[in-house]
Amino acid sequence: MKKPSKVISELKRIAAENGGILQPEIVVQRARSRTSPLHSRFTWDDGKAAHEFRLWQARQLISVSVEMIEGISGPVDVFVSLSGDRKRDGGGYRVLTTVLTDSQLRQQMLIDAMNELSVFREKYSRLRELAEIFKSIRKVRKKIKA
Repeated sequence: MKKPSKVISELKRIAAENGGILQPEIVVQRARSRTSPLHSRFTWDDGKAAHEFRLWQARQLISVSVEMIEGISGPVDVFVSLSGDRKRDGGGYRVLTTVLTDSQLRQQMLIDAMNELSVFREKYSRLRELAEIFKSIRKVRKKIKA
């Protein structure tokens, strides 16, 4: 088995010291020490960190924006982030209804969805209870490729 990185070892040590729970607040506290293997993973310049936090807040605001659309039951996301846009400097989001009505953008959203389902499958592959869901995902993937 591969030796865990210093960062993972430190995170596991912190979790063990806290009843098996790894809390972000404690991780930040421990990372403050310049000798910590976690220190370099954080932005310690408060001005830069504040700007990065505001960007995170903007992403959160965008991601929780929903509205009701006639003919659809329940709230619908207003914006969607497509992988192609994430590769651009600064990223970006598109209006979902625009994406769904543009064949190229819709295809990109479908590809992104299938990639996210692959990540989901990998993360939860050890749960036999989800085998039927994974089987359905494979069927849809085959249908899309055909």
